[in-house]
Amino acid sequence: MSIFVKSTTAPKPKTRDSQRVAYLYAFILIVFALAQLYTFDDFTKLLESFWLPGGVPIAHLVAGVIVVSEVFALPFLLSMDLSPLMRVVSMVMCWIAAAAWIKMSLWLMLTTNAVHNIGLLGTKVSLMPGWWAVFFGIALGILAAWASWGMWPLPKRRKS
Repeated sequence: MSIFVKSTTAPKPKTRDSQRVAYLYAFILIVFALAQLYTFDDFTKLLESFWLPGGVPIAHLVAGVIVVSEVFALPFLLSMDLSPLMRVVSMVMCWIAAAAWIKMSLWLMLTTNAVHNIGLLGTKVSLMPGWWAVFFGIALGILAAWASWGMWPLPKRRKS
């Protein structure tokens, strides 16, 4: 028995389409993460302007969670060699990234915040919040669910 974690290859995807969806979702998350990290200080200030419950500390925490979840979702989506636990954690990060953007866009639509940028592409590219952002977040959730279904990391249970 070894104390070191062993990386394993990713299981074969169920369909070719699920692999393509995973690559598309990975591309979107790479663009988001790069844009947000480029001006991360301004990104945290942008989230402060959303008046999230909990104030400034929660805004900074949410900014970190969003960017970390986008980055840590990539190994699963790109079928990298990972330990089984890290593969599951990376898959969960796919869901967290999508859920965070759904929640942020819903928060901006249902509160009376007068913001001019939702922050999907950081602060350099200004995207107005709107119902399109809610539906885009839902589309990210669908991509995450499709990729997770097609590339499920846990072994299948055998029926007795």
